[in-house]
Amino acid sequence: MTAELKQCARDAGFALVGACPAVDSPGMAHLERFLAAGYAGEMDYLADRLDAYRHPSGILPGVRSLLMLAMTYRTLSPRPAGPGQGRVSCYAWGHEDYHTVIRRGLDRLGDRARALLPGVRTRGVVDTAPLLEREFARLAGLGWIGKHTLLLNRQLGSWFFLAAMLLDCELVYDEPFRVDHCGSCSACLNACPTQAFPAPYVLDATRCISYLTIEARGAMPREARAHMQDWVFGCDVCQDVCPWNRFAPTDAAAFVPRDDLNPLDLPSLFELDDDAFRALFRHTPLWRARRRGLLRNAAIALGNRPVPDALPALLRGLHDPDAIVRGACVWAVGQYEQPGANQALMARFQVESDPAVREEISRQLSRE
Repeated sequence: MTAELKQCARDAGFALVGACPAVDSPGMAHLERFLAAGYAGEMDYLADRLDAYRHPSGILPGVRSLLMLAMTYRTLSPRPAGPGQGRVSCYAWGHEDYHTVIRRGLDRLGDRARALLPGVRTRGVVDTAPLLEREFARLAGLGWIGKHTLLLNRQLGSWFFLAAMLLDCELVYDEPFRVDHCGSCSACLNACPTQAFPAPYVLDATRCISYLTIEARGAMPREARAHMQDWVFGCDVCQDVCPWNRFAPTDAAAFVPRDDLNPLDLPSLFELDDDAFRALFRHTPLWRARRRGLLRNAAIALGNRPVPDALPALLRGLHDPDAIVRGACVWAVGQYEQPGANQALMARFQVESDPAVREEISRQLSRE
């Protein structure tokens, strides 16, 4: 049955598959230290579900085995971002949200398991359930956890999504991956633009560009803005510099990129209302940031890489219905030296009612 399921997983598009027993979650102590240090930021769901992470039975009562799965997503090298453009992490370039693609493979795998063993109970999950996927993937022999905290495989690097199929039956288990092949390399730690790794194998999510552009919902921290560069959704820096990714495959047909996401035109985003944003991004990973988050990120990127032609879009953003967007645009406009930039800020101050935005305007004007 294990061999049949592994072949079915490969046929369904998973590049790696390994089996491990359902045991107390490896890495719980690491997760608890991560939370205690405040590195989770606004991701309250981690602490709220902490007990559920302790054993996979929190997802599937009676679970006895896990099939750990990896699906590659790298398709091609990113195009350089030109004037007025922003970078999107390559996992989000596709026409479909990766959850949808992986869910189809998990459904196919679950159907096969029930055909092989009628009455078996299964549950497929992909990064939304309380499961420490990387640790169980290591236990299933898929690879090791790198210094950048991502799972690494010698053939595939780290350009893949992790998923799991939980079953209430026994399988033939793979040997855990016991070797750390990072060695003395620290390329990922040194390259991080925001210095989000306080130590090897430790991520401070509150400093990570991926967290700041996707998970964080409020105003962009002032100390982080200049380090965001032109990233507007996620970040690939620590993976781009990893030597194990030099020869990673780029044949993930399910994630062929949309031309408008590699890179993303930023001024045009400020023309989108909620309905237009939904129509453009509803079925892509970018939907997670919502309109507020993506426009906030776009404003920060345009402030870091001032482009005269982008100023009208930012001036439009000064009057956006969302205060978070307005505040980010205030900061971005403050980075422009074109005539009219400060006048626009002063005019906005006269009508602005949000205290945080007013403070941001005052800060920008006081720089003169």
